[in-house]
Amino acid sequence: MADFDEMIDRRNTHSAKWDVMEAVYGVSPADGLSMWVADMDFRPPQAVTDTLQAMVDHGVHGYYAPDTSYKAAVCGWLQRRHGWDVQPEWISTTHGLVAGVALALQAFTEKGDGVILFTPVYHAFAKMINNNERRVVEAEMALENGRYTLDLEALEGALTGSEKMLILCSPHNPGGRVWSVAELRAVADFCARHDLILVSDEIHHDLVFAPAKHTMMALAAPEIADRLVTLVAASKTFNLAGGMTGSVIISDDALRARFTKAHQAAGASPNRFGMMMTEAAYNEGAPWLEELLAYLAENKRIFDEGVNAIPGLRSMALEATYLAWVDFSGTGMDMAEVKERVQTRAKIAANYGETFGKGGDNFLRFNLGCPRSMVEDAVSRLQQAFADLQ
Repeated sequence: MADFDEMIDRRNTHSAKWDVMEAVYGVSPADGLSMWVADMDFRPPQAVTDTLQAMVDHGVHGYYAPDTSYKAAVCGWLQRRHGWDVQPEWISTTHGLVAGVALALQAFTEKGDGVILFTPVYHAFAKMINNNERRVVEAEMALENGRYTLDLEALEGALTGSEKMLILCSPHNPGGRVWSVAELRAVADFCARHDLILVSDEIHHDLVFAPAKHTMMALAAPEIADRLVTLVAASKTFNLAGGMTGSVIISDDALRARFTKAHQAAGASPNRFGMMMTEAAYNEGAPWLEELLAYLAENKRIFDEGVNAIPGLRSMALEATYLAWVDFSGTGMDMAEVKERVQTRAKIAANYGETFGKGGDNFLRFNLGCPRSMVEDAVSRLQQAFADLQ
């Protein structure tokens, strides 16, 4: 049994989540809670640790090759967990999935082209689009009964014809939505009608809470294989973000050849440690994942109940991910005051909603991938910080 309750001190370990939060938020790691960067405060499956220890004991850390067993592990996981039969030759291994997005932009779009995002959404997408001198096209999602829906009709009316790509976050970060097959097919049909490359970022595909069920876009709409790029990784599932290893999966030969050209031009080689960790996790980590999902489900229950008891606050019901998305608009406060209360009074570092694009202005995102005592502490701190509302 994994011990997710163990408090592991990550301070002064080059942890972006803990060692940078004071510079970004003014929250000291000495007495603050780090709930922003999307990695977990848990050790990975024992098989991963054992694999790393064997590498250290061997002592020679050269270039990684061949990748046969790695790709077999990726294919095996996707077949067992998601019913998707992937061929090894469809997989390109990238230095993380943000790099995979950047390579897709370079492979399939030109400078000035529009790239559609359903916002609010993971902030690195817009950053990569801007860094590559493409144009962000924000399609703000609708909020219906406390959950996000896609307004494709409004998006269609706003198109200019210069849009070349659509990036879908599935499951959605930060809203935690698991898109239905009907919604996925609607997006696929939209891309086909408007000749858009569809990049489906499915990095949270394993972190789904019953009764919700994630469907790979490739299975929901196999007819768009000639324009579909799927992104997956073990990094969120097994807390291996520092391994910087992702899989870009493209089944269509012609489309994959275009991506491969951009990938080769970048001159990026796989990370030996990330490849080995991923293989171990996919081959032996399933029992650990089941324990993790049960633990995270209780964490989100405790957080949601505690936060939703504060008048004016509403935590969006999560179907997937470990990232709580909290709406503060009901407090009547401006976000400067909300941030002051969360950061200065509660001493919690949480992501600012406006960085996720249109529709995120009144939100903060909290990472619940941490020991339960920390979630309980966060709830108590937030209740105290907003005690005058109760």
